[in-house]
Amino acid sequence: MNYLVAVLSDRIQAEAAYSALEKEGLPMKQVAILGRGYQTADEYGLIDPKEEARKQAMRMVIWLVPFGFAAGFTFSVITGLNTFAWAGEFGNHFIGGILGGISGAMGGTFVGGGVGLVIGSGDALPYRNRLKAGKYLIVVQGSEALTRLATRTLYQFKPENIQGYSAPDN
Repeated sequence: MNYLVAVLSDRIQAEAAYSALEKEGLPMKQVAILGRGYQTADEYGLIDPKEEARKQAMRMVIWLVPFGFAAGFTFSVITGLNTFAWAGEFGNHFIGGILGGISGAMGGTFVGGGVGLVIGSGDALPYRNRLKAGKYLIVVQGSEALTRLATRTLYQFKPENIQGYSAPDN
């Protein structure tokens, strides 16, 4: 599946472009307008980078907490530290494991969230920012021939940006 996203400066331009695509014979169920008064980014399914960052952070935390616990426990056993005399030998190792698990959770949250925000957003964040700025997006999905026809049609409206994407076949 191919996608074409064109950024237009105002509603009048977006509606004119939509009408031109309709006159070219494009199936209108494959054309969408995103912007004020039309579909939102969430309704269309444009990913929210913050939500992706949260998911990535949770995946990292799930993996890093057990490893952090094991590393903290092992470090305590190897070094023989007696930091908490009241806890006894096993208690010290267990507390070391707990502290290691906490470190793993912090690492997963900060690193996973930051990486998810940078990598998970792709081009969605700039498009969301343009929608917030009052711009409009025309999105055409379909075959390569269809998106090429839409590209030629949309270029006459001098879009601020026009970008094509190919979704991988599953």
